[in-house]
Amino acid sequence: MPASSGAADGMFETLIRGATIVNAEGLDRRDVGIAGGRIVALVAPGETASARIVVDASGSFLLPGLVDAHAHLREPGLTHKEDFSSGTHAAALGGVTTVLDMPTDEPWTATAGELSDKMAMAEGRIHVDVGFQAVISHDLSLVPGLLELAPVSFELFTADVPEAFLFQTLDAVTEALRNFGDADTLIGVSPGDQSMLTDSSARHKAGTIAAFLDSRPPLAEAGGIARAVLAAASTNTRIHVRQINSELGVKIWSRLRDLADASVETTPQNLSFSADDYETHGANLKGSPPLRSRQDVDCLRAALKAGLIDIVATDHAPHAPAEKAASYATFADIPGGMPGLQTLLQAMLKLVDEELITLADVVRMCARNPAKRFGLGQRKGRIAVGYDADILIVDPRKSSAIANGDQVSRAGYTPFDGWTVKARLTNVFLRGKEIVRDQVLIDPAQGKPVRRES
Repeated sequence: MPASSGAADGMFETLIRGATIVNAEGLDRRDVGIAGGRIVALVAPGETASARIVVDASGSFLLPGLVDAHAHLREPGLTHKEDFSSGTHAAALGGVTTVLDMPTDEPWTATAGELSDKMAMAEGRIHVDVGFQAVISHDLSLVPGLLELAPVSFELFTADVPEAFLFQTLDAVTEALRNFGDADTLIGVSPGDQSMLTDSSARHKAGTIAAFLDSRPPLAEAGGIARAVLAAASTNTRIHVRQINSELGVKIWSRLRDLADASVETTPQNLSFSADDYETHGANLKGSPPLRSRQDVDCLRAALKAGLIDIVATDHAPHAPAEKAASYATFADIPGGMPGLQTLLQAMLKLVDEELITLADVVRMCARNPAKRFGLGQRKGRIAVGYDADILIVDPRKSSAIANGDQVSRAGYTPFDGWTVKARLTNVFLRGKEIVRDQVLIDPAQGKPVRRES
């Protein structure tokens, strides 16, 4: 394609030279011409091109900005844990240029008014783009109004949530999904089993780690996956199964996934830690679903390598340090969740270092697939002409370290503290503007709310 294609006055606004582009389909040596916030040309090496700003990225890789499909920015109502500014600051430093924000704040995002208000709160305060997710409540008359605002997904919960948002039987899940059969949207389903959680809690009064694990066993996850896929198949609904992490869950997923239009995610922490790590990390690793056995982790990693996992997301769910450090009667009472936005890319690059996956796999699971699945695939997730110029420059000649002291989330720590990765994120571009250079946010508040597109 000619170097001047789409550029005003025959000149690009920005030209990134000398790097190798990484897309989900593979690697390609091209220079990238940017104008109007979009990629307007991919220029062959050595071809003449001019630009107002030329970035020399020789020897580096260009990745599309990551899309984190599962994050909790905690606003409104829980801003002592995180807010739009602090959470998207962490995302920007981590190369996540689009955050998809879950609806479990105070109040939960269950009405058109609450969703509209949340979008308005984000305007002018977010450092990367943010897509918003809405929750399905028992009041299904709210669905049409929410659909008009084009959230990137609707979220359906089957356990461990307030009664107004709890769909704990196959019939309840199926009836809820019937409201979306003709809608151009995606339903995120968190697999679980409320009956097992309730009955296990009644059996185990000690409140130990073992009791917590027993209350949310692999059987509950596997049953939740089966219920979600079968309900989606019977209602012709598009679903996305939230983080799985057990061998049994992976086996059920591999057998049933072709029955419906369904995708699945896991998280870096589930690929990296086992339940044994609770003894050393304690509250900082406590989340839901709980960490599993080493055998489960090995099975999940094998599934990732085999291409059975569609998306890796963080479930970024920070809490104030004092909340995690407090004393609780039971392990289950500890606030669940941990930060992840700032470390998603590094955690995935660690898997590349271990030769479990490739750079193209990172882009597939953390950029292209989440963008496509959540209705942003015409703009996000690829380095291609016409796409938003959300671009990461990653230098494989420099290593990077993960440290608690570098984290900007209000959680103030990372479970990956002490890790070293054989590559370094040096620059982050959002719609053509350089927003991060050498781990410093240099152009803040450039993010915009984004909506699901057909």
